[in-house]
Amino acid sequence: MQATIETLSALERRLDLTVPAAEIEKEVSTRLNKMARTMKMPGFRQGKVPMKMVAATYGAQIQVEVLNDKVGAAFNDAISSSKLRVAGTPKLEPRDLVESKDLGFSATFEVYPEINLGDLSGIEVQRAICPVGDAEVDRTIEIMRKQRAVYEAVSRPAADSDRVTLDFVGSVDGTPFDGGSGTDFPFVVGEGRMLPEFETAVRGMLSDEKKTFPLTFPADYRATELAGKLASFDVTIKKIEQPVLPPLDAEFAKGLGVPDGDLDKMRAEIKANLEREVKGRLKSRTKDSALNALLTTAAFDVPKSLVEADTQRLMDMARNDLVSRGIDAKEAPLPAEVFAPQAQRRVRLGLMLAELVRSEGLNAQQQQIRKAIEEIAQSYERPAEVIQWYLGNRERLSEIEAVVTEDNVVEWILSHARTVEAAVPFDELMGNAGK
Repeated sequence: MQATIETLSALERRLDLTVPAAEIEKEVSTRLNKMARTMKMPGFRQGKVPMKMVAATYGAQIQVEVLNDKVGAAFNDAISSSKLRVAGTPKLEPRDLVESKDLGFSATFEVYPEINLGDLSGIEVQRAICPVGDAEVDRTIEIMRKQRAVYEAVSRPAADSDRVTLDFVGSVDGTPFDGGSGTDFPFVVGEGRMLPEFETAVRGMLSDEKKTFPLTFPADYRATELAGKLASFDVTIKKIEQPVLPPLDAEFAKGLGVPDGDLDKMRAEIKANLEREVKGRLKSRTKDSALNALLTTAAFDVPKSLVEADTQRLMDMARNDLVSRGIDAKEAPLPAEVFAPQAQRRVRLGLMLAELVRSEGLNAQQQQIRKAIEEIAQSYERPAEVIQWYLGNRERLSEIEAVVTEDNVVEWILSHARTVEAAVPFDELMGNAGK
């Protein structure tokens, strides 16, 4: 069986294969004879079915199977002897052979690139830091109180943190638009749920007051048919309510899972949970900085087939997310070019991480995996059960192994790059801005 490999570009190759027709015929005959020995058909005893009937019934199927096996074996042999690492799925096409009964095929495929990681010593990586003290605990408790607030009606102008209930109608060029009206619609002023111009107009209004005001939609507004357009809104305030926070007492502590209502215990638990959460978020920020630094250390071509496959995965994930939220995915355009840059980065980074793990021996060790599982389990009421839940399932263990391996890579980058500490404000880190 002949095979010739041609270089088409930096990563693309074409492999021409020739499969002798005699080999195909011989293997088909062998398989049909083997099948005939145990075959049953009405009117014939087992193993006594005429070969012509066996061939007529199963010959075409067996021929396809043999051809696939022969071509696959020839492709694998050629790739193995050439020491090529195939990326993605090869594209197989028939090839005409002049004056020959043999079968010819061309397999076009890509290979993995050679990756030479550069020197990280001159690259800056930011290690995110954010201390957790009494002030951060107080801030978290205040947010928890706001989340448990009740509202009471007031007779004064609407202000930030008030919940207003209103009717509104929006129009463009005098014509109402879909989604531009609401009745008895509530929102909290200052939370950023509405566009800034809308909140500015409502702020300072009184109950039963009406107002008409202009609003220009942002150029990147999610409803593209409204993006950048000037609209007019008519609003009527129905009700203004101010928040009343629960007192910081034993009942509040009990509501947070402290049975005896001890406020000191409550603060201690909040601080412990907060430290775990902050640690995870800081770790994520530091990882992003480290991986971004790694991306700058090598330039290489990325296999298009891998990018296309990852683009499709991202599109499928986005589509499934829309469906889970009750949105008809057919009505939401998901062009591939929107996801391609992210897929390109993911594939490039994945190749670099794999190379670094291979070259530096950064695979996750069993003791590291066990420690990671134990740390996760500490945030649950029954840690031992959680540990067994992870240890008892290979797929879940693989997920932890991948995370630990990535952590090893990040630590390796931090040890080789120029690392600087970067203080992150608590509210920014926790996403509490404006709360």
